[in-house]
Amino acid sequence: MEDAVWIDRFHGLSTLPAPVKAQLVAESTVMKVPAGTAVFGPGAVPDNLLFLLNGRVRVQQTSESGRDIVLYRVEAGESCVLTTACLLAHEPYAAEGITETEVTAVAIPRGAFDRLMASSREFREFVLTAYARRITDLFRVIDEVAFGRIDVRLAARLLSLAVDRDELATTHQQLAAELGTAREVISRVLNDFQKRGFVAQSRGKITLLDRGRIAQLAESA
Repeated sequence: MEDAVWIDRFHGLSTLPAPVKAQLVAESTVMKVPAGTAVFGPGAVPDNLLFLLNGRVRVQQTSESGRDIVLYRVEAGESCVLTTACLLAHEPYAAEGITETEVTAVAIPRGAFDRLMASSREFREFVLTAYARRITDLFRVIDEVAFGRIDVRLAARLLSLAVDRDELATTHQQLAAELGTAREVISRVLNDFQKRGFVAQSRGKITLLDRGRIAQLAESA
């Protein structure tokens, strides 16, 4: 992929005026990051805004008690709302971002980001629209953690993680982080799912046996 082509992968950016697009392309850098890499962490101050071309980044936070919770994932065609917030406020990160797959991303330096936010209404609208959309998603996470039934949330998360396969390489601890709860809670619910014939469990693996009933539970909220 040539550097000049990446901007067309983002609908909001592809419609920017030609001079703004040219500035973005001229000042950006296309980079590859291996899977399992921490691209940012608590206390670090962002130097770039990343637009993902390929791959996936998991953004998670660790509580004072040591419990992890997955806040959201950044997919191809998206940027990270936490990075946007930190760039706008000139604040350090309070969470970490880890690549779940190999990632190809475009890095927009802070200087270019600041100039475009100040000078380009179209770029500013693109950034703030993406920011507002993700903030809505974060409020949904908060609502689910605070008020959602854990069996319903777990059923929905199993389906979303499985996509088009029936076997998931995951642990009870990883699922607890996904849902912001304790490993013991996940173990109890999965054991119940197994008794009901929804899933089968083995070390580090969960197999979906009855997608229809799992989906029915996930939609019962």
